[in-house]
Amino acid sequence: MKQDIPIYLASASPRRKELLTQAGFDFTILPSDIEEQLRDCAPGQAAEELAFQKADDVYRRLKGQAEEYMVIGADTIVCYDDEILGKPKDPQEAFDMLKLLSDRTHQVITGISIIARRRGAKQAVLFHETTSVTLYPIPDDELKAYIATGDSLDKAGAYGIQGAFAVHVREIQGDYNNVVGLPIAKLYQTLRGLLPA
Repeated sequence: MKQDIPIYLASASPRRKELLTQAGFDFTILPSDIEEQLRDCAPGQAAEELAFQKADDVYRRLKGQAEEYMVIGADTIVCYDDEILGKPKDPQEAFDMLKLLSDRTHQVITGISIIARRRGAKQAVLFHETTSVTLYPIPDDELKAYIATGDSLDKAGAYGIQGAFAVHVREIQGDYNNVVGLPIAKLYQTLRGLLPA
């Protein structure tokens, strides 16, 4: 796939950077610094909207600096029984989230927003990917030990699947990379339709 347009990633996530690099894209990291506004809507739509807010923030900052460019925004949320679990504000909230998810199946949803400026026109494509994750029962002392590492506090649902928490994952149905933070295969296939073959 040829890349005829500069691509910007509106995220500072090292995991998203790694996945996009592995897929062979040349891109610049330009994180959004807006305060996200979460409306009361279905989880998939919420993830898309949050991703769009980030991408649109960076798109607007670049406007006037380049004729053509593309911005990719992403936002990952964790959802249990239609309740959205964001990033915990403190260790107690992290414990409560993980206690809720222990021995249950939840959904990890990543919303993607691709906004491109081509020939003076703005184009936007939004989609989301859902992966179901089932956890083993997790004893309280192990939850507290994991939370004490500090890994929980910057992650939706209070865990990262690619680290020490992986030992608690019983089953995954869907795209593993989506849980890491970027459904890279679906993103690649979508970009194929937007970039030259």
